[in-house]
Amino acid sequence: MELKDLNGKVCVITGGGGVLGNSMARGLAAAGVKCVILDIDEAAALKVAGELTQEFGVKCYGYKADVLDKGSLEEVKLRIVDEVGEIDMLINGAGGNSPKATTSLEEITEEKLGQLDEAFFGLELEGFQKVFDLNFTGTLLPTLVFTRDMVVRQKGVVLNISSMNSYKPLTKIPAYSAAKASVNNFTEWLAVHFAKVGVRVNALAPGFFLTQQNRFLLTEEGTGKLTPRGEKIIANTPMGVFGEPEDLNGTVLFLLSDLSKFITGICIPVDGGYSAYGGV
Repeated sequence: MELKDLNGKVCVITGGGGVLGNSMARGLAAAGVKCVILDIDEAAALKVAGELTQEFGVKCYGYKADVLDKGSLEEVKLRIVDEVGEIDMLINGAGGNSPKATTSLEEITEEKLGQLDEAFFGLELEGFQKVFDLNFTGTLLPTLVFTRDMVVRQKGVVLNISSMNSYKPLTKIPAYSAAKASVNNFTEWLAVHFAKVGVRVNALAPGFFLTQQNRFLLTEEGTGKLTPRGEKIIANTPMGVFGEPEDLNGTVLFLLSDLSKFITGICIPVDGGYSAYGGV
């Protein structure tokens, strides 16, 4: 079976200027999809759109948009419908972590009771809220704005980007883990809510990919060597490597195409076996 049903469709990708968003857009453009790259960094969005247009011969578009500002999203939606056409698919790719929502200690031990400010108790609400909002509210608001017309037309697909953290929270990053768990629950809820009007909602959960948001945790800034945390991740990934961005594309194409037309409300791990491994 081919992916002919994707050819000529319009897909909005939030966070499309980032490493993973860029790669997913490339996979879609190669299948003939008109990709609309949304990013808080307008230059990055325009750059990706221009590269896709030139390489794949399908017109792609880049716009500045803030996934935490509903007005910004509604404004850009009007431009998209006017300049590109009706939106068929939405990928909620905006997200990320921050050092401000990260603890220095992995766990509190008796020997470290004097370092509580480096643990859970040192987290500031502002940093925690920012990361939670970016990953969860930054999925909720674009979905509110871009799926309304899909529901009216009774046709469309939403793909949320979850994480391994949604299944078992990693140490140090409580805000990111909590937000991605919320994304999974929201995916299931919305899939049921939309099921009878022909709009499907699924998610994929990437394993460990090196991105700008997590590089500070996984590699040493000066040498590029793995941190102890990075080494621990590789040791618990049966395939023994970090994922490459293009490793997501097959799952993306499958979940957006008619190949998965009877699938809604699921989250597929793309993780090199991480979620299957018990550590022994």
